[in-house]
Amino acid sequence: MTTKKKQIKIQNLTQLTLSIVIIILINIIGSFTFFRIDLTSEKRYSLSDATKEMLKKVDDIVYFKVFLEGDFPTGFKRLSKETKEMLDEFRAYNKNIQYEFINPTKVKDKEDVKGLYDQLIKKGLEPTTIMVKKTEGSSQQVVFPGALVTYREKELPLQLLNNQIDISSENVLNNSIQSLEYGISNVIKKITTIYKPKVAFIEGHGELNKEKVADISKTLSDYYDVSRIKINHKLKSLDLIKAIIIAKPDTAFDEKDKYIIDQFIMKGGKVLWLVDPVYATMDSLQKNIETVAFAPHLNLEDMFFNYGVRINSNLIMDIQSSSIPMVTGKTGNQPQINLVPWYYFPIITPYINHPIVNNLNSLKLEFASTIDTIGVDGIRKTILLTTSKNTKLNNTPCRVSLDITKKIPDERLFNKSNEPVAVLLEGEFKSLFQNRLLEDFIDSMKVAKTQFIEKSKQNKMIVISDGDIIKNQFQNSNGQIVPLPLGYDKYTQISYGNKDFILNAINYLCDDSGLISARSKVLKLRLLDSTKITKNRLFWQLLNTLVPVLIVVLFGIIQGFIRKRKYARS
Repeated sequence: MTTKKKQIKIQNLTQLTLSIVIIILINIIGSFTFFRIDLTSEKRYSLSDATKEMLKKVDDIVYFKVFLEGDFPTGFKRLSKETKEMLDEFRAYNKNIQYEFINPTKVKDKEDVKGLYDQLIKKGLEPTTIMVKKTEGSSQQVVFPGALVTYREKELPLQLLNNQIDISSENVLNNSIQSLEYGISNVIKKITTIYKPKVAFIEGHGELNKEKVADISKTLSDYYDVSRIKINHKLKSLDLIKAIIIAKPDTAFDEKDKYIIDQFIMKGGKVLWLVDPVYATMDSLQKNIETVAFAPHLNLEDMFFNYGVRINSNLIMDIQSSSIPMVTGKTGNQPQINLVPWYYFPIITPYINHPIVNNLNSLKLEFASTIDTIGVDGIRKTILLTTSKNTKLNNTPCRVSLDITKKIPDERLFNKSNEPVAVLLEGEFKSLFQNRLLEDFIDSMKVAKTQFIEKSKQNKMIVISDGDIIKNQFQNSNGQIVPLPLGYDKYTQISYGNKDFILNAINYLCDDSGLISARSKVLKLRLLDSTKITKNRLFWQLLNTLVPVLIVVLFGIIQGFIRKRKYARS
Protein backbone atom coordinates (compact mmCIF):
# COMPACT_ATOMS: atom_id res chain seq x y z
CA MET A 1 0.00 0.00 0.00
CA THR A 2 2.89 2.33 0.88
CA THR A 3 4.61 1.59 -2.45
CA LYS A 4 1.41 2.43 -4.32
CA LYS A 5 1.14 5.76 -2.49
CA LYS A 6 4.78 6.55 -3.36
CA GLN A 7 4.10 5.78 -7.01
CA ILE A 8 1.05 8.09 -7.02
CA LYS A 9 3.07 10.81 -5.31
CA ILE A 10 5.91 10.51 -7.82
CA GLN A 11 3.40 10.53 -10.69
CA ASN A 12 1.74 13.71 -9.36
CA LEU A 13 5.10 15.45 -8.89
CA THR A 14 6.11 14.47 -12.41
CA GLN A 15 2.88 15.85 -13.85
CA LEU A 16 3.29 19.07 -11.86
CA THR A 17 6.90 19.49 -13.02
CA LEU A 18 5.94 18.84 -16.65
CA SER A 19 3.08 21.33 -16.41
CA ILE A 20 5.40 24.02 -15.00
CA VAL A 21 8.02 23.35 -17.70
CA ILE A 22 5.36 23.50 -20.46
CA ILE A 23 3.99 26.80 -19.10
CA ILE A 24 7.51 28.28 -18.94
CA LEU A 25 8.26 27.11 -22.50
CA ILE A 26 4.99 28.58 -23.79
CA ASN A 27 5.83 31.93 -22.17
CA ILE A 28 9.38 31.88 -23.60
CA ILE A 29 8.05 31.08 -27.11
CA GLY A 30 5.30 33.70 -26.67
CA SER A 31 7.89 36.39 -25.91
CA PHE A 32 9.43 35.83 -29.35
CA THR A 33 6.29 35.23 -31.38
CA PHE A 34 2.95 37.03 -31.44
CA PHE A 35 -0.45 35.75 -32.48
CA ARG A 36 -4.08 36.33 -31.61
CA ILE A 37 -7.12 34.15 -32.21
CA ASP A 38 -10.49 35.75 -33.00
CA LEU A 39 -13.37 33.31 -32.43
CA THR A 40 -16.18 35.75 -33.35
CA SER A 41 -18.14 34.92 -36.53
CA GLU A 42 -17.64 38.37 -38.11
CA LYS A 43 -13.98 38.64 -36.98
CA ARG A 44 -14.88 41.58 -34.76
CA TYR A 45 -11.45 41.76 -33.13
CA SER A 46 -9.29 41.06 -36.18
CA LEU A 47 -7.43 43.99 -37.65
CA SER A 48 -6.99 44.12 -41.41
CA ASP A 49 -3.57 43.39 -42.91
CA ALA A 50 -3.33 47.01 -44.10
CA THR A 51 -3.86 48.25 -40.53
CA LYS A 52 -1.19 45.90 -39.17
CA GLU A 53 1.28 47.07 -41.81
CA MET A 54 0.51 50.69 -40.98
CA LEU A 55 1.05 50.06 -37.25
CA LYS A 56 4.54 48.65 -37.94
CA LYS A 57 5.59 52.11 -39.15
CA VAL A 58 4.45 54.01 -36.02
CA ASP A 59 7.74 54.92 -34.33
CA ASP A 60 6.55 57.25 -31.57
CA ILE A 61 3.69 57.54 -29.11
CA VAL A 62 0.24 58.22 -30.55
CA TYR A 63 -1.93 59.30 -27.61
CA PHE A 64 -5.74 59.15 -27.59
CA LYS A 65 -7.77 61.27 -25.17
CA VAL A 66 -11.21 59.66 -25.43
CA PHE A 67 -14.14 61.65 -23.99
CA LEU A 68 -16.43 58.68 -23.42
CA GLU A 69 -16.20 58.24 -19.67
CA GLY A 70 -19.25 58.84 -17.50
CA ASP A 71 -22.79 57.79 -16.68
CA PHE A 72 -24.15 57.07 -20.17
CA PRO A 73 -27.14 55.16 -21.55
CA THR A 74 -26.47 51.56 -22.61
CA GLY A 75 -25.71 52.44 -26.25
CA PHE A 76 -22.96 54.92 -25.41
CA LYS A 77 -21.53 52.56 -22.79
CA ARG A 78 -21.27 49.97 -25.55
CA LEU A 79 -19.53 52.47 -27.84
CA SER A 80 -17.11 53.33 -25.02
CA LYS A 81 -16.41 49.64 -24.31
CA GLU A 82 -15.89 48.79 -27.99
CA THR A 83 -13.58 51.80 -28.44
CA LYS A 84 -11.43 50.67 -25.49
CA GLU A 85 -11.28 47.11 -26.83
CA MET A 86 -10.33 48.35 -30.31
CA LEU A 87 -7.57 50.56 -28.88
CA ASP A 88 -6.34 47.57 -26.88
CA GLU A 89 -6.24 45.59 -30.13
CA PHE A 90 -4.17 48.35 -31.76
CA ARG A 91 -1.86 48.48 -28.74
CA ALA A 92 -1.35 44.71 -28.91
CA TYR A 93 0.38 45.25 -32.27
CA ASN A 94 2.27 48.42 -31.28
CA LYS A 95 2.91 49.63 -27.72
CA ASN A 96 3.19 53.21 -29.00
CA ILE A 97 -0.62 53.34 -29.15
CA GLN A 98 -1.69 54.71 -25.76
CA TYR A 99 -4.93 56.16 -24.45
CA GLU A 100 -6.93 57.47 -21.55
CA PHE A 101 -10.70 57.87 -21.09
CA ILE A 102 -11.82 61.24 -19.74
CA ASN A 103 -15.10 62.39 -18.21
CA PRO A 104 -15.40 66.05 -19.31
CA THR A 105 -18.08 66.74 -16.67
CA LYS A 106 -15.68 65.95 -13.80
CA VAL A 107 -14.60 69.57 -13.47
CA LYS A 108 -14.78 71.72 -10.33
CA ASP A 109 -17.41 74.26 -11.47
CA LYS A 110 -19.80 74.88 -14.35
CA GLU A 111 -17.68 77.66 -15.84
CA ASP A 112 -14.77 75.26 -16.22
CA VAL A 113 -17.07 72.70 -17.88
CA LYS A 114 -18.31 75.32 -20.37
CA GLY A 115 -14.74 76.39 -21.08
CA LEU A 116 -13.71 72.79 -21.73
CA TYR A 117 -16.72 72.25 -24.03
CA ASP A 118 -15.83 75.37 -26.04
CA GLN A 119 -12.22 74.19 -26.27
CA LEU A 120 -13.26 70.74 -27.55
CA ILE A 121 -15.56 72.28 -30.16
CA LYS A 122 -12.76 74.57 -31.38
CA LYS A 123 -10.50 71.54 -31.72
CA GLY A 124 -13.02 69.86 -34.02
CA LEU A 125 -15.08 67.55 -31.80
CA GLU A 126 -18.84 67.62 -32.36
CA PRO A 127 -21.10 67.45 -29.27
CA THR A 128 -24.36 65.53 -29.12
CA THR A 129 -27.17 65.77 -26.58
CA ILE A 130 -28.59 62.59 -24.99
CA MET A 131 -31.34 61.86 -22.48
CA VAL A 132 -30.17 60.28 -19.22
CA LYS A 133 -32.76 58.55 -17.03
CA LYS A 134 -32.25 58.85 -13.28
CA THR A 135 -34.33 57.93 -10.23
CA GLU A 136 -35.49 61.53 -9.88
CA GLY A 137 -36.38 61.78 -13.59
CA SER A 138 -34.75 62.38 -16.97
CA SER A 139 -32.19 65.02 -17.81
CA GLN A 140 -30.25 66.15 -20.86
CA GLN A 141 -26.53 65.60 -21.05
CA VAL A 142 -23.98 66.94 -23.53
CA VAL A 143 -21.60 64.24 -24.75
CA PHE A 144 -18.50 64.48 -26.93
CA PRO A 145 -18.34 61.03 -28.55
CA GLY A 146 -14.84 61.50 -29.90
CA ALA A 147 -11.15 61.72 -29.11
CA LEU A 148 -8.24 64.09 -29.47
CA VAL A 149 -5.22 62.33 -30.94
CA THR A 150 -1.69 63.67 -30.44
CA TYR A 151 1.58 62.67 -32.09
CA ARG A 152 4.69 64.70 -31.40
CA GLU A 153 3.60 68.32 -32.07
CA LYS A 154 0.42 67.42 -33.96
CA GLU A 155 -3.17 67.09 -32.68
CA LEU A 156 -6.22 65.89 -34.62
CA PRO A 157 -9.87 65.23 -33.68
CA LEU A 158 -11.46 61.81 -34.16
CA GLN A 159 -15.27 61.58 -34.26
CA LEU A 160 -16.43 58.19 -32.97
CA LEU A 161 -20.19 58.63 -33.50
CA ASN A 162 -21.26 58.70 -37.16
CA ASN A 163 -24.64 60.44 -37.22
CA GLN A 164 -26.91 59.39 -40.08
CA ILE A 165 -30.25 60.80 -41.26
CA ASP A 166 -33.33 58.57 -40.87
CA ILE A 167 -31.32 55.81 -39.16
CA SER A 168 -32.35 54.39 -35.76
CA SER A 169 -30.07 55.13 -32.80
CA GLU A 170 -29.22 51.41 -32.48
CA ASN A 171 -28.06 51.26 -36.11
CA VAL A 172 -26.13 54.54 -35.80
CA LEU A 173 -24.21 53.12 -32.83
CA ASN A 174 -23.64 49.80 -34.58
CA ASN A 175 -22.41 51.55 -37.75
CA SER A 176 -20.12 53.69 -35.61
CA ILE A 177 -18.67 50.59 -33.99
CA GLN A 178 -18.20 49.00 -37.41
CA SER A 179 -16.17 52.05 -38.46
CA LEU A 180 -13.91 52.10 -35.41
CA GLU A 181 -10.97 50.28 -36.99
CA TYR A 182 -10.99 52.51 -40.06
CA GLY A 183 -11.49 55.69 -38.02
CA ILE A 184 -8.64 54.92 -35.63
CA SER A 185 -6.23 53.62 -38.28
CA ASN A 186 -7.09 56.53 -40.57
CA VAL A 187 -6.32 59.18 -37.94
CA ILE A 188 -3.05 57.40 -37.04
CA LYS A 189 -2.01 57.35 -40.69
CA LYS A 190 -3.01 60.99 -41.14
CA ILE A 191 -1.16 62.25 -38.07
CA THR A 192 2.02 60.22 -38.67
CA THR A 193 2.35 60.81 -42.43
CA ILE A 194 5.24 63.02 -43.49
CA TYR A 195 5.03 62.78 -47.28
CA LYS A 196 1.65 63.73 -48.74
CA PRO A 197 0.59 62.65 -52.26
CA LYS A 198 -0.34 65.50 -54.59
CA VAL A 199 -4.01 66.08 -55.49
CA ALA A 200 -4.98 68.87 -57.88
CA PHE A 201 -8.19 70.67 -58.88
CA ILE A 202 -8.22 71.30 -62.62
CA GLU A 203 -8.87 74.89 -63.79
CA GLY A 204 -9.41 76.56 -67.13
CA HIS A 205 -12.78 75.11 -68.22
CA GLY A 206 -15.14 77.03 -65.94
CA GLU A 207 -14.66 74.67 -62.98
CA LEU A 208 -15.72 75.67 -59.46
CA ASN A 209 -13.40 78.33 -58.04
CA LYS A 210 -11.33 77.80 -54.89
CA GLU A 211 -13.89 79.55 -52.63
CA LYS A 212 -16.65 77.14 -53.64
CA VAL A 213 -14.46 74.12 -52.79
CA ALA A 214 -12.72 75.76 -49.82
CA ASP A 215 -13.98 73.37 -47.17
CA ILE A 216 -13.18 70.11 -48.97
CA SER A 217 -9.79 71.54 -49.99
CA LYS A 218 -9.00 72.18 -46.32
CA THR A 219 -10.16 68.69 -45.35
CA LEU A 220 -8.16 67.03 -48.13
CA SER A 221 -5.05 69.00 -47.12
CA ASP A 222 -4.86 66.87 -43.94
CA TYR A 223 -4.03 63.91 -46.20
CA TYR A 224 -2.73 65.40 -49.45
CA ASP A 225 -0.77 68.26 -50.93
CA VAL A 226 -3.70 70.08 -52.57
CA SER A 227 -3.19 72.54 -55.45
CA ARG A 228 -4.97 74.00 -58.48
CA ILE A 229 -3.59 73.46 -61.99
CA LYS A 230 -4.33 74.86 -65.45
CA ILE A 231 -3.37 72.29 -68.07
CA ASN A 232 -2.99 74.84 -70.90
CA HIS A 233 -1.77 72.21 -73.38
CA LYS A 234 1.35 71.51 -71.26
CA LEU A 235 2.14 67.81 -71.65
CA LYS A 236 3.94 67.58 -68.29
CA SER A 237 1.49 69.73 -66.32
CA LEU A 238 0.14 66.70 -64.42
CA ASP A 239 3.49 65.03 -63.70
CA LEU A 240 3.95 64.01 -60.02
CA ILE A 241 0.17 64.40 -59.41
CA LYS A 242 -1.52 61.39 -57.81
CA ALA A 243 -5.13 62.38 -58.53
CA ILE A 244 -7.05 65.19 -60.18
CA ILE A 245 -10.53 66.54 -59.43
CA ILE A 246 -12.57 67.97 -62.30
CA ALA A 247 -15.34 69.86 -60.50
CA LYS A 248 -18.27 71.16 -62.55
CA PRO A 249 -16.71 72.44 -65.80
CA ASP A 250 -19.04 74.56 -67.95
CA THR A 251 -16.95 75.09 -71.12
CA ALA A 252 -15.59 72.63 -73.65
CA PHE A 253 -12.30 70.75 -73.26
CA ASP A 254 -10.19 70.94 -76.40
CA GLU A 255 -8.44 67.85 -77.80
CA LYS A 256 -5.00 68.70 -76.41
CA ASP A 257 -6.24 69.06 -72.81
CA LYS A 258 -8.24 65.84 -73.23
CA TYR A 259 -5.11 64.11 -74.52
CA ILE A 260 -3.12 65.22 -71.44
CA ILE A 261 -5.86 63.94 -69.08
CA ASP A 262 -6.11 60.69 -71.08
CA GLN A 263 -2.35 60.06 -70.86
CA PHE A 264 -2.43 60.97 -67.16
CA ILE A 265 -4.90 58.09 -66.73
CA MET A 266 -2.78 55.76 -68.87
CA LYS A 267 0.20 56.46 -66.58
CA GLY A 268 -1.83 55.46 -63.50
CA GLY A 269 -3.26 58.84 -62.49
CA LYS A 270 -6.65 58.86 -60.75
CA VAL A 271 -9.59 61.09 -61.72
CA LEU A 272 -12.66 62.17 -59.80
CA TRP A 273 -15.11 63.45 -62.43
CA LEU A 274 -17.86 65.77 -61.10
CA VAL A 275 -19.69 66.77 -64.25
CA ASP A 276 -23.05 68.46 -64.86
CA PRO A 277 -24.28 67.43 -68.33
CA VAL A 278 -27.20 69.85 -67.88
CA TYR A 279 -26.86 73.51 -66.98
CA ALA A 280 -29.37 74.72 -64.39
CA THR A 281 -28.77 76.93 -61.35
CA MET A 282 -30.80 78.48 -58.55
CA ASP A 283 -29.27 81.88 -59.43
CA SER A 284 -31.35 81.96 -62.61
CA LEU A 285 -34.50 81.50 -60.49
CA GLN A 286 -33.77 84.47 -58.23
CA LYS A 287 -35.45 86.98 -60.58
CA ASN A 288 -37.67 84.74 -62.71
CA ILE A 289 -40.07 82.06 -61.55
CA GLU A 290 -38.77 79.67 -64.20
CA THR A 291 -35.73 78.99 -66.35
CA VAL A 292 -34.69 76.61 -69.11
CA ALA A 293 -32.21 73.82 -68.41
CA PHE A 294 -30.01 72.91 -71.35
CA ALA A 295 -27.03 70.67 -72.13
CA PRO A 296 -23.77 72.61 -72.55
CA HIS A 297 -21.09 71.33 -74.92
CA LEU A 298 -18.26 69.96 -72.75
CA ASN A 299 -16.71 67.71 -75.41
CA LEU A 300 -16.23 64.90 -72.89
CA GLU A 301 -18.79 62.41 -74.20
CA ASP A 302 -16.26 60.38 -76.20
CA MET A 303 -13.91 60.09 -73.21
CA PHE A 304 -16.65 58.79 -70.92
CA PHE A 305 -17.92 56.38 -73.57
CA ASN A 306 -14.39 55.08 -74.11
CA TYR A 307 -13.90 54.48 -70.36
CA GLY A 308 -17.28 52.79 -69.87
CA VAL A 309 -20.03 55.29 -68.96
CA ARG A 310 -22.46 57.76 -70.49
CA ILE A 311 -23.83 60.75 -68.58
CA ASN A 312 -27.34 61.45 -69.84
CA SER A 313 -28.68 64.90 -70.69
CA ASN A 314 -31.61 64.80 -68.28
CA LEU A 315 -32.61 66.26 -64.92
CA ILE A 316 -33.56 64.12 -61.94
CA MET A 317 -36.61 64.93 -59.84
CA ASP A 318 -37.02 62.87 -56.68
CA ILE A 319 -39.70 62.68 -53.99
CA GLN A 320 -36.89 62.13 -51.49
CA SER A 321 -35.47 65.63 -51.74
CA SER A 322 -34.17 68.62 -49.81
CA SER A 323 -36.06 71.88 -49.21
CA ILE A 324 -35.48 75.49 -50.20
CA PRO A 325 -36.75 78.73 -48.56
CA MET A 326 -39.58 80.45 -50.42
CA VAL A 327 -41.93 83.35 -49.77
CA THR A 328 -45.31 81.68 -49.23
CA GLY A 329 -47.30 84.71 -48.10
CA LYS A 330 -47.24 87.90 -46.07
CA THR A 331 -47.91 88.75 -42.45
CA GLY A 332 -48.74 92.43 -42.61
CA ASN A 333 -45.96 93.92 -44.71
CA GLN A 334 -43.47 91.19 -43.80
CA PRO A 335 -42.94 88.31 -46.23
CA GLN A 336 -43.55 84.87 -44.73
CA ILE A 337 -40.75 82.47 -45.65
CA ASN A 338 -41.15 78.71 -45.33
CA LEU A 339 -39.15 75.68 -46.42
CA VAL A 340 -40.74 73.83 -49.32
CA PRO A 341 -39.66 70.56 -51.00
CA TRP A 342 -37.50 71.10 -54.09
CA TYR A 343 -37.52 67.89 -56.13
CA TYR A 344 -34.47 68.92 -58.19
CA PHE A 345 -32.30 68.52 -55.05
CA PRO A 346 -32.45 64.73 -54.48
CA ILE A 347 -31.33 63.20 -51.20
CA ILE A 348 -29.28 60.09 -51.94
CA THR A 349 -29.00 57.33 -49.34
CA PRO A 350 -26.21 54.79 -50.04
CA TYR A 351 -27.20 51.14 -49.63
CA ILE A 352 -24.34 49.05 -51.02
CA ASN A 353 -21.56 47.65 -48.85
CA HIS A 354 -18.52 49.33 -50.38
CA PRO A 355 -15.66 51.11 -48.57
CA ILE A 356 -16.49 54.45 -50.22
CA VAL A 357 -20.12 54.57 -49.05
CA ASN A 358 -20.31 52.07 -46.19
CA ASN A 359 -22.07 53.60 -43.13
CA LEU A 360 -22.25 56.94 -44.94
CA ASN A 361 -24.84 59.60 -44.17
CA SER A 362 -27.31 60.63 -46.90
CA LEU A 363 -25.97 63.02 -49.54
CA LYS A 364 -27.51 66.11 -51.09
CA LEU A 365 -27.29 66.62 -54.87
CA GLU A 366 -28.38 69.63 -56.95
CA PHE A 367 -29.69 69.38 -60.51
CA ALA A 368 -28.19 65.92 -61.02
CA SER A 369 -28.49 63.60 -64.03
CA THR A 370 -28.43 59.85 -64.57
CA ILE A 371 -25.50 57.68 -65.67
CA ASP A 372 -25.56 54.61 -67.92
CA THR A 373 -22.77 52.03 -67.92
CA ILE A 374 -21.36 50.73 -71.21
CA GLY A 375 -19.76 47.36 -71.86
CA VAL A 376 -16.01 47.90 -72.18
CA ASP A 377 -13.60 44.95 -72.02
CA GLY A 378 -11.51 44.84 -68.86
CA ILE A 379 -13.49 47.52 -66.96
CA ARG A 380 -15.48 46.71 -63.81
CA LYS A 381 -18.32 49.06 -62.90
CA THR A 382 -19.65 49.58 -59.38
CA ILE A 383 -22.74 51.74 -58.89
CA LEU A 384 -21.97 53.77 -55.76
CA LEU A 385 -25.04 56.04 -55.54
CA THR A 386 -28.59 55.78 -56.85
CA THR A 387 -31.79 57.78 -56.50
CA SER A 388 -34.79 56.65 -54.44
CA LYS A 389 -37.70 54.49 -55.59
CA ASN A 390 -39.70 57.57 -56.63
CA THR A 391 -37.76 59.32 -59.37
CA LYS A 392 -38.81 61.29 -62.42
CA LEU A 393 -36.54 62.09 -65.38
CA ASN A 394 -36.87 65.24 -67.51
CA ASN A 395 -35.03 65.22 -70.83
CA THR A 396 -33.39 68.49 -71.85
CA PRO A 397 -34.03 71.15 -72.86
CA CYS A 398 -36.73 71.45 -70.19
CA ARG A 399 -38.43 74.09 -68.05
CA VAL A 400 -37.48 74.38 -64.38
CA SER A 401 -40.19 76.25 -62.53
CA LEU A 402 -40.78 77.22 -58.90
CA ASP A 403 -44.49 76.49 -59.47
CA ILE A 404 -43.90 72.82 -58.64
CA THR A 405 -43.52 73.82 -54.97
CA LYS A 406 -47.18 74.93 -54.92
CA LYS A 407 -48.56 71.55 -55.99
CA ILE A 408 -48.72 68.14 -54.43
CA PRO A 409 -46.62 65.89 -56.69
CA ASP A 410 -48.34 63.14 -58.63
CA GLU A 411 -46.39 60.09 -57.49
CA ARG A 412 -47.53 58.17 -60.57
CA LEU A 413 -45.21 60.39 -62.63
CA PHE A 414 -42.27 59.50 -60.37
CA ASN A 415 -42.15 56.02 -61.84
CA LYS A 416 -38.38 55.51 -62.13
CA SER A 417 -36.28 54.01 -59.35
CA ASN A 418 -32.66 53.54 -58.29
CA GLU A 419 -31.20 55.59 -61.14
CA PRO A 420 -27.34 55.65 -60.97
CA VAL A 421 -25.65 58.99 -60.25
CA ALA A 422 -22.13 57.84 -59.27
CA VAL A 423 -20.07 55.00 -60.77
CA LEU A 424 -16.67 53.57 -59.86
CA LEU A 425 -14.67 52.29 -62.85
CA GLU A 426 -11.75 49.89 -62.28
CA GLY A 427 -9.53 48.01 -64.69
CA GLU A 428 -7.18 48.56 -67.61
CA PHE A 429 -8.30 51.63 -69.57
CA LYS A 430 -7.59 52.03 -73.28
CA SER A 431 -6.52 55.42 -74.56
CA LEU A 432 -9.11 57.51 -76.39
CA PHE A 433 -6.37 58.55 -78.81
CA GLN A 434 -5.43 55.10 -80.08
CA ASN A 435 -4.91 55.36 -83.87
CA ARG A 436 -5.98 59.01 -83.92
CA LEU A 437 -2.89 61.00 -82.93
CA LEU A 438 -2.63 64.29 -84.82
CA GLU A 439 0.62 65.60 -86.27
CA ASP A 440 0.86 68.55 -83.84
CA PHE A 441 0.39 66.08 -80.94
CA ILE A 442 3.35 64.04 -82.20
CA ASP A 443 5.48 67.16 -82.63
CA SER A 444 4.65 68.35 -79.10
CA MET A 445 5.51 64.90 -77.68
CA LYS A 446 8.92 64.98 -79.40
CA VAL A 447 9.66 68.40 -77.92
CA ALA A 448 8.54 67.33 -74.42
CA LYS A 449 10.28 63.94 -74.79
CA THR A 450 7.16 61.98 -73.81
CA GLN A 451 5.83 58.71 -75.19
CA PHE A 452 2.25 57.80 -76.08
CA ILE A 453 0.73 55.05 -73.90
CA GLU A 454 -2.07 53.00 -75.49
CA LYS A 455 -3.31 51.17 -72.38
CA SER A 456 -3.08 51.70 -68.65
CA LYS A 457 -2.19 49.17 -65.99
CA GLN A 458 -4.81 48.48 -63.29
CA ASN A 459 -6.34 51.88 -62.53
CA LYS A 460 -9.56 53.43 -61.26
CA MET A 461 -11.70 56.55 -61.58
CA ILE A 462 -15.06 57.77 -60.26
CA VAL A 463 -17.69 59.52 -62.37
CA ILE A 464 -20.45 61.56 -60.65
CA SER A 465 -23.22 63.28 -62.60
CA ASP A 466 -23.40 66.33 -60.30
CA GLY A 467 -20.80 69.05 -59.85
CA ASP A 468 -22.52 70.68 -56.88
CA ILE A 469 -21.92 67.64 -54.66
CA ILE A 470 -18.49 69.12 -53.81
CA LYS A 471 -19.60 72.77 -53.46
CA ASN A 472 -19.90 74.35 -49.99
CA GLN A 473 -22.38 77.06 -49.01
CA PHE A 474 -21.41 80.42 -47.46
CA GLN A 475 -22.57 82.59 -44.59
CA ASN A 476 -21.98 86.20 -43.61
CA SER A 477 -19.94 86.40 -40.40
CA ASN A 478 -19.18 89.91 -39.09
CA GLY A 479 -19.22 91.32 -42.60
CA GLN A 480 -17.05 88.53 -44.03
CA ILE A 481 -18.24 85.75 -46.34
CA VAL A 482 -17.17 82.48 -44.69
CA PRO A 483 -17.44 79.01 -46.30
CA LEU A 484 -19.61 76.53 -44.40
CA PRO A 485 -18.67 72.87 -43.96
CA LEU A 486 -19.31 70.84 -47.11
CA GLY A 487 -22.65 69.04 -46.80
CA TYR A 488 -24.14 71.50 -44.31
CA ASP A 489 -27.36 73.11 -45.57
CA LYS A 490 -27.82 76.48 -43.86
CA TYR A 491 -31.53 76.58 -44.74
CA THR A 492 -32.59 73.21 -43.32
CA GLN A 493 -29.66 73.11 -40.84
CA ILE A 494 -29.01 69.50 -41.78
CA SER A 495 -25.52 68.08 -42.28
CA TYR A 496 -25.31 65.64 -45.19
CA GLY A 497 -22.54 63.17 -45.96
CA ASN A 498 -21.07 64.99 -48.99
CA LYS A 499 -17.73 65.72 -47.31
CA ASP A 500 -17.19 62.15 -46.13
CA PHE A 501 -18.15 60.81 -49.54
CA ILE A 502 -15.66 63.02 -51.43
CA LEU A 503 -12.94 62.26 -48.87
CA ASN A 504 -13.64 58.52 -49.07
CA ALA A 505 -13.62 58.69 -52.87
CA ILE A 506 -10.19 60.35 -53.00
CA ASN A 507 -8.87 58.04 -50.26
CA TYR A 508 -10.05 55.02 -52.23
CA LEU A 509 -8.51 56.25 -55.46
CA CYS A 510 -5.16 57.14 -53.85
CA ASP A 511 -4.95 54.46 -51.15
CA ASP A 512 -2.14 52.13 -52.17
CA SER A 513 -2.05 50.56 -48.69
CA GLY A 514 -5.64 49.28 -48.86
CA LEU A 515 -6.41 50.85 -45.48
CA ILE A 516 -9.89 51.92 -46.58
CA SER A 517 -10.86 48.23 -46.90
CA ALA A 518 -11.40 48.31 -43.13
CA ARG A 519 -14.63 50.24 -43.83
CA SER A 520 -16.16 47.07 -45.30
CA LYS A 521 -16.29 45.31 -41.93
CA VAL A 522 -19.90 44.47 -41.00
CA LEU A 523 -20.96 43.64 -37.43
CA LYS A 524 -24.28 41.96 -36.80
CA LEU A 525 -26.64 43.95 -34.61
CA ARG A 526 -27.96 41.45 -32.06
CA LEU A 527 -30.72 43.34 -30.27
CA LEU A 528 -33.07 41.86 -27.71
CA ASP A 529 -36.77 41.76 -28.57
CA SER A 530 -38.04 44.89 -26.79
CA THR A 531 -41.67 43.64 -26.84
CA LYS A 532 -40.81 40.36 -25.09
CA ILE A 533 -38.59 42.19 -22.59
CA THR A 534 -41.38 44.58 -21.64
CA LYS A 535 -44.04 41.85 -21.45
CA ASN A 536 -42.05 39.14 -19.65
CA ARG A 537 -39.36 41.14 -17.83
CA LEU A 538 -39.60 39.21 -14.52
CA PHE A 539 -39.47 35.82 -16.28
CA TRP A 540 -36.30 36.66 -18.21
CA GLN A 541 -34.66 38.20 -15.13
CA LEU A 542 -35.30 35.03 -13.09
CA LEU A 543 -34.21 32.84 -16.00
CA ASN A 544 -30.90 34.64 -16.32
CA THR A 545 -30.13 34.85 -12.58
CA LEU A 546 -31.52 31.64 -11.04
CA VAL A 547 -31.04 29.03 -13.79
CA PRO A 548 -27.19 29.31 -13.92
CA VAL A 549 -27.05 28.97 -10.11
CA LEU A 550 -29.38 25.96 -10.15
CA ILE A 551 -27.31 24.27 -12.87
CA VAL A 552 -24.13 24.69 -10.77
CA VAL A 553 -25.89 23.36 -7.64
CA LEU A 554 -27.31 20.40 -9.58
CA PHE A 555 -23.91 19.62 -11.05
CA GLY A 556 -22.38 19.68 -7.52
CA ILE A 557 -25.04 17.31 -6.17
CA ILE A 558 -24.54 14.83 -9.03
CA GLN A 559 -20.75 15.01 -8.69
CA GLY A 560 -21.02 14.42 -4.91
CA PHE A 561 -23.35 11.47 -5.44
CA ILE A 562 -20.96 9.88 -7.96
CA ARG A 563 -17.92 10.36 -5.68
CA LYS A 564 -19.83 8.93 -2.70
CA ARG A 565 -20.80 5.77 -4.60
CA LYS A 566 -17.28 5.34 -6.01
CA TYR A 567 -15.42 5.60 -2.67
CA ALA A 568 -18.15 3.76 -0.71
CA ARG A 569 -17.65 0.79 -3.07
CA SER A 570 -13.86 0.93 -2.43
